[in-house]
This record gives sequence, C-alpha cells and structure tokens, in this order.
Amino acid sequence: MLFTRVSAALAAFATYASAFDVNSNANYASYYGQNSAKNQKSLGEYCRDAIEDVIILAFMNGFPNILLNFASACETTFEGSTLLSCPTMAKDIQYCQLQGKAVILSMGGASGAYGFTSDSEATSFADTMWNTFFKGSTDQRPFGDAVLDGVDLDIEGGGSTGYPAFIKQLRTHYASDSSKSYYITSAPQCPFPDAYLGPTLDNAWFDMVYVQFYNNYCGLNAYPSAFNFGDWDNWAKTKSVNKDVKIYIGAPGSPSAASSGYVDGAALKAIYDDISSNYSSLGGIMTWDISQSRTSGIATEIRAALGAGEAGKGVPIEHDNSEVSSEEPTSSTTSSTTSIEDPNEPTSSAPPNDINAFEQLPPDASESSSNSPAEPINGSSERTNDTSGGCPVDGASCSGSQQGCNGQKFALCANGKWSLIPCAPGTTCAINNGGVVCDWPNGSSTDTCAVTGGGSLRKRLGYTE
Repeated sequence: MLFTRVSAALAAFATYASAFDVNSNANYASYYGQNSAKNQKSLGEYCRDAIEDVIILAFMNGFPNILLNFASACETTFEGSTLLSCPTMAKDIQYCQLQGKAVILSMGGASGAYGFTSDSEATSFADTMWNTFFKGSTDQRPFGDAVLDGVDLDIEGGGSTGYPAFIKQLRTHYASDSSKSYYITSAPQCPFPDAYLGPTLDNAWFDMVYVQFYNNYCGLNAYPSAFNFGDWDNWAKTKSVNKDVKIYIGAPGSPSAASSGYVDGAALKAIYDDISSNYSSLGGIMTWDISQSRTSGIATEIRAALGAGEAGKGVPIEHDNSEVSSEEPTSSTTSSTTSIEDPNEPTSSAPPNDINAFEQLPPDASESSSNSPAEPINGSSERTNDTSGGCPVDGASCSGSQQGCNGQKFALCANGKWSLIPCAPGTTCAINNGGVVCDWPNGSSTDTCAVTGGGSLRKRLGYTE
C-alpha cells in the first residue's frame, strides 16, 4: 500500500528534520485551506522552505458529524459518504512533517454545524478524532496513514459545553503514544475574555493560543494604546491550566485579509520585539492565511524578524521515487472554490477573513462562525442580486459545495440538503465575488435570493454586540 511505504520512508528520514519546538518564542504559524488570496498552492509547496513552523488546516466545520472543507485543496469523498478523502493532502502532510513542521487540524470556523450537547458526546468524539486523524484506526481516514500533530479550536458559535471534556479525553490518547508530541491550540479574538472560548481556556489544557489581534478595538493597528497582549499574558500565568502556554500575536497576512488590524512587516517586527522583551508567554506570530501572507510577502518578513526557522533545515528534497515519491509536494495551484474562511475571525473582535477574520456572533446566536480571518467586505459595489440559481430552501436538495442566500439567511449545502443559517443582526446575505457573505445592506436589497457553486463563505468583519 502506498501510504505504508511512504510512512516507512518518512520514518527513515525523520532524524534529519529539526523538530518543532513548542517552547520557543519565535515560532511562525499560519492557516491553510481556505484559499483566501485565490491563488493558494498545494500544502506541500508551502513546506519546501523554512518559513512556517506550524501549519493549521482549516477547517473541520462540522462535528460531531464530521464535515471537512479545504476549498479546492481536497474535493473528493469516500464512496457513499460525505467525508472527504484527501490522498494528495495526506502525502503533503507527511512531507511537511518530514521538514520539521507541525501540522494541526482546526475545528470550527466562521460557518458550519458544530458543537457538543454533553460531556459524554464530547468525550466520545475525542475517541473518533484519535481514530480518524491520529494513531487510532477506522475504515475511513481522510488523510490515510498520515498522523496529525494536534487540533486547534476556532469556536465562533454555540456554547462551551463539552470542550474541556473533549480536550481531556484527547490528551489521554496523546499520552498513549510516546513516539511524538501532540498539541492543543486555539484561536480566540483579542477582546478578553473570548465570547466563546473563554470558559474552555480557563478549564482545559492548551499548548498554544493564537490570539486574533485584528478586526477589533484591540488589534495591531491600535498598538500600543488599546493593544492588550498584557491581558493574555496575565491569563497565561495566572489562570491557564498550562502555565507554560504560549501566546501568539495573530496578524492579517495582507491588507485584504482583515477589515482592520493589518500592519506592515516593519511595524509588526517592532511590536514583536517590544512584546518579546516584556512578556515571557510570547510564542511567536500567527497569520491568516498562508495564501495571503505568502502573496503579500509579509511571511518572509516575519520569518526574518523571528530569526531563521528550524523547520525544513537538513532535510533533502531529493528522494528515491520508488519508495517516497509521494513525499514530494504537489505543485498545482488551487482555484477559488468553496471555502469557509476563518479559523480565527473575530466576533465582537472579529479577526481577518481567513481563519482570523471572521466575526463572532452574539453568544445566543444559533449559527457557528469561524475565527479565521476572512477577507473584508469593502462596500456594496461588488454585491449582486443574482437570482439565476434559484432560492435555497431549508431541507431542500442541493449538490456538492453549493452556497446561497435567502434574504437575511445564508445557505450551506451539507450532505445533499440545504441548511439555512441567520446572518448576524442587521446584516443580510449577498453574493460577493462568486462567494456568499453576510454584510451590512448599505442600500442594497435585503431579500437576495441566489445560489452559487463556488467562492468563499465570509461573514462581515468587525461586528460587535
């Protein structure tokens, strides 16, 4: 079996890769999978160099009934199932790990159907996660024999029920495998405490916390007056279960990656240097997302500011094709198909369009929204009221990864059925650049009725209660 041969080959090369150091204060993490810049490359392409230390896959936007969305990076499913089967991503994950990088799966996001009803459900799902993405076993594993390095919580909707129990059980599985290190991370908004993750952060173990310092009053653009890294440092040292938890400065990867909070590389370096000299909890910098940061060039500036990366050092790219050809990264560029941009978007402090730019809805909102930075909506000029695709109806049939609008609700195609979710109060659904957004009306129609087969689902950034 191909994955078995690849795993054996990776193990043979493992000693050449510099391991990710979770205790460093100079790590660089970035989200991958939502094609925010519309020019996303394959995962493996981003692992050819030593720029990022951690890559977070966005997203698992449905659980405990698993739904995955990586835009065009993976669009095939197991036969007779809605679960994605991603052999290309699987070999790229193994290649990235060979390069010394940690690869983590983000749960949640700006839109989707996720959350737990009880601790017992959450505990059971931790077992499912271990079997599906880590060292356990099950018939359908989206990434085959690839074993991930951890999970990230980008919770932007629902309640806090079950998450501490989920983490506790998953860490029990982690402890059963001494062959490698596993991590728990999260991506809260910068306003402290986070509206959705606050209780979980206080009651469960986290190794890294990627605070979204954008789309909020406490963003990087408010440095130093309202920039509140000190609040998070104090939490890390006084309330966190893990007193050695590392706090990352979450930043937009480009001006278009967030509605506010972007600063250029020189300004970000100055902020990092100041925080580094004053707060020992600092772990490094996170960006939403990798397509934005690589395109803008700030990723290279961040790496220079943090110092030479360890990931990727000493690992030869050349391999014996008879054994490890699948280690080599794929080079195709993904197109802008459906993506759920946000493992970190802010609610009251929404982060950028990608994993860090989605807004958090009020605590009583029924829909889920991700914390990833989605691209900002800059007015109504790009909005359309195209009704050629029909009007999505809750529970009616749909296909593939379609999205749509029905007035002040946005629609997602899940398991062949439309699921309608209300937009944040005061906003309305619209088609924007081929994707679906919830935005302020700005004089446009509030009864858009349309369906699109691609694009990115983004929520209006900067929404506050």
